[in-house]
Amino acid sequence: MRNVIELTNVSKTYKKRSAIRNISLSLPLGKIIGIVGENGSGKSTLLKLIAGLSHPTSGSVTINGETANRSISKLVSYLSDDSFYPLFTIREALAFQASQFTDFNLAKAEEIMKDMQLEPDKKIRDLSKGNRGRFKIVLTLAREVPFILIDEPLSGLDPLVRQSIVKGIISYVDLESQTLVMTSHEITEIESILDSFIAIKDGSLIRMTDVAELHESEGLGITDWMKKTYV
Repeated sequence: MRNVIELTNVSKTYKKRSAIRNISLSLPLGKIIGIVGENGSGKSTLLKLIAGLSHPTSGSVTINGETANRSISKLVSYLSDDSFYPLFTIREALAFQASQFTDFNLAKAEEIMKDMQLEPDKKIRDLSKGNRGRFKIVLTLAREVPFILIDEPLSGLDPLVRQSIVKGIISYVDLESQTLVMTSHEITEIESILDSFIAIKDGSLIRMTDVAELHESEGLGITDWMKKTYV
C-alpha cells in the first residue's frame, strides 16, 4: 500500500452549519503542504478529519488505505492548538510522550529541545507563548511517522519566534519518508518552505497546486493570489 492520504467526497456538518463541503484530494509522501484560507473557512476541521479526531458526515478519509480514526495516530503526529501536560516539566512531558508512542524518538526530541533553546526542567504551565509553540514542535516532530499535521504553529508569535519555528520544521522533517501538512495565517513566513498548497473557501476546495506552478503560470506568490481570490 502506497503512503498517501485520500479524501473522497468529504463533507462535515456541525448541527446545521456546513464546515467542509464535498472535498476530494490526495496527499502523497515527501511534501510540505500548506492549507490556506480565511478564518472559519474549514482549515482546522480538515486537519482534524485527516488526524482521525473528527469524522466526516459523508465521504471517506483514509491513510494508507485505513479509515482515519483515533487509532490512525500510529501513522499521524498531530499538533493542535491545545496545551500539553501543564503540570509536567518539559523533560517529564518528553518521557510521557515516549511512553505513549513507540515511534517517539527521545534522542531526537532532546536534540530539537536544545535547538529550540528550551529548559528541560521548566514546567509547561510556566512557558511563554513562544516557548509553548516551540515545545509543541518538539513533541510533534520527534515522532517517526509518515504524516505530520500542524495547526497554526505560528499563531500569535513574534517574528523572531516564527523564524526559529520554521527553521525547526524544515530541519527535522524527513522528506524521504514524511509529509508535513500545516495550516497557517502567516503565509509569507511559510511560503518559502511549501511544495504545494490547498486553498479552502467557505468549506470548499477552490485550488490545490504546487507553489512553483503558481509562480510559473500566474507570476504570483500565495499571498498575492489569495488577495486576488478571496474578495
